[in-house]
Amino acid sequence: MILTSKEWAAVRRAWTLLELRRGRVALAVLFGSLGLGASVALTSTAAWLIARASQMPPVLELSVAAVGVRTFGIARSVLRYLERLASHDVALAGMSTLRTAVYERLSESPTERVASLRRGDLLARTGADIDSVGDLVVRALLPAAVAGVVGLGTIVLVTWLNPLSGLVLAACLLLAGTLGPLLAARGARAAEVAATEARADLAATAMTLVDSGAELTVNGRYSALRDTLRAQEDNLATLQDRSARPTAVAAGMDLLGMGLAVVGAIAVGLPALASGALNPVELAVVVLTPLAAFEGTAMLPAAAVQLVRSAGAAVRVTEILNAPADERHEELPDGVHAAINASRLSVGWPGHGVVATGIDLSIEPGRAVALVGPSGIGKTTLLMTLAGLLPAQEGSVQVAGIELARATRASVSRLVTMTAEDAHVFHTTVLENLRVARGDVTAEEAHGLLDLAGLGGWLASLPNGLGTVLGSDATTISGGERRRLLVARALASPAPILLIDEPAEHLDEATAQALLRDLLGLTKSGRGIVIATHHLGALSAADEVIWLGDGPPARVLDRGTHNELMERHTSYAGAV
Repeated sequence: MILTSKEWAAVRRAWTLLELRRGRVALAVLFGSLGLGASVALTSTAAWLIARASQMPPVLELSVAAVGVRTFGIARSVLRYLERLASHDVALAGMSTLRTAVYERLSESPTERVASLRRGDLLARTGADIDSVGDLVVRALLPAAVAGVVGLGTIVLVTWLNPLSGLVLAACLLLAGTLGPLLAARGARAAEVAATEARADLAATAMTLVDSGAELTVNGRYSALRDTLRAQEDNLATLQDRSARPTAVAAGMDLLGMGLAVVGAIAVGLPALASGALNPVELAVVVLTPLAAFEGTAMLPAAAVQLVRSAGAAVRVTEILNAPADERHEELPDGVHAAINASRLSVGWPGHGVVATGIDLSIEPGRAVALVGPSGIGKTTLLMTLAGLLPAQEGSVQVAGIELARATRASVSRLVTMTAEDAHVFHTTVLENLRVARGDVTAEEAHGLLDLAGLGGWLASLPNGLGTVLGSDATTISGGERRRLLVARALASPAPILLIDEPAEHLDEATAQALLRDLLGLTKSGRGIVIATHHLGALSAADEVIWLGDGPPARVLDRGTHNELMERHTSYAGAV
C-alpha cells in the first residue's frame, strides 16, 4: 500500500473539507484527457502521414492528415492551458475552503491548545500543508485520472488496428503505471515524512529570528540560531534530493515500459505485416503511437510522491481539525448588564503553574481599572483570563453573573474585548485594519477613532489616507504608531468592556499620558476599561489601581486610587 490507513483517513477527511465541485473536477479531467489525447492523436496522425507519404500517393490524399497534424498540435497546447485553468480553479477554491475550516477550528479551540503549537509549526500547517493538500488535486489525482482515460483510449485504438499490439501496449502501460509509481512512493515515504518535520522546524526557527532578532542579538544567540537555520536548510535540501532519487528510478521504469512497447509492437507487427493483417502504414501507427501514450504514465511517479506528501500534510491538518473544541456552551444573552467579577482568582498558563494569585476585582461599564507592576508579573495573563482566553487556575470569574468557564467565546466577545500588546496588524489598508474589530466601521468613524488614539496627524500625512496599505505586521510604521493603531481598533469594538495591554509603550511620556487619559475617559461614554501599563502619570483618572508585585506567584500589594497609593507607599512610583 502506498498510504497507511491513518493517511487514507486523513486524505478522505481533507478531500471532504475541500468541498470540490464534481462538475469542475470532471471538466478538469476532460480538458486534461483531451489535451493528452490530442498529443496521442498528433503522433498517430503524423506516423500515418509520414508512412503514407513515403508511398508517394496523390497529394490530395494527404491533405486531411496534414490539416489533422496542425489541428492536433494547436489543440494540444490550448487544451492543456484550459486544463490548467480548470484544475487550479478547483484546487484554489478547495484550499480556500479548507483553510477557512482550519481557521474556524483554531478560533474555537482552547487558547492553551493553540499556544502549544510553535508559531512556525502553526504557520506551516495553515500555509504549506494546506497548499500541499490542494496539490493532491492538481499533481496527484488529476494526472492519474488523465493517464487512465488516455491510456485506455490508446489501447482501444491500437487493439483496433492489431489485437496483439494492443495487448502488448496494455501490459507495458500497466507495468509503467503501477510499478514506477509504487517504487517512487515507497522510496520517497521516509524522506518526505522527515522533510515535513524539517520544514516545520525551519519555519519555526525562521519565525524566531524574524520576531526576536533584536533580543537574540543582545544576548548573543543570534549567530548560533542563524547557523541552526542554515543547517536546517541544508538538511531539508538533502532530504529533497533523497526523495528525488526514487522518482528518477521510476522515470526510468516509464522509459523501459515505452521501449518494451515499441519493441513488442515491432515483434508482433512484422508477422502481421507478412500475413497481410497489417499494411505498412498501419504498422507505423502501431509502433509510434506508444511514444505519446506513455506521456501519461510519465506523470504518475511524481503524482505518487505528491500523494505521499499530501497525505502527510493532511494528517497534520486533520490533527488541528480533530482537536477538541472549546467545551463552553452557555450563551450570554444580548443586552445584559456587562460586568466582570473575579473572586480569589489565580491565573497562569495551563501546565506552567500560577503566576498571580488572590485577585479580587470588579469591572463594569463606567468604571476604569489600571493594573500596574513589573514586567513578567502576570498582568497580561490576568487580562487574558478576564477575557476568557485562558481558564482560571483557581477562583471564579463571572461575566454578567454567569461563570466565564461556561460561556461561549462568541457571546463573551460581544461584551468583552482584549487588545494584546503583540496584536497583529494586517497587510491591508488602515480602514480594513480597524474593521477587524467591527466590519461596518465607516470612514468618518475611522477618522474619529484615529484622532482619539492620537493618530490624526499621522493619518493626514499618509499618501492615501485611510486607503493606505500597511506592511505586514506594521513593518512600515513606527512602534508607537502601531500601538496607537491597535488602540484605535480596540475603540472600534462594540463591546462595553475593553481590556488593553500596554497601550502606551513606545510612546514619549507626554503622548503616553495623553493617550491614557483619553482611554480612561471612555468611562464617561459608558464603557468599562482595564489597562495594564507601566506609565503612572495619567492614572489619577482611574477609579482603581491594582498594584501587583513580589512572587512568584505575584499578589496584590495594594489597591486604591493612584493618589492614595502614592501617599501610602514611597516605593510605588519606582516599582513598576
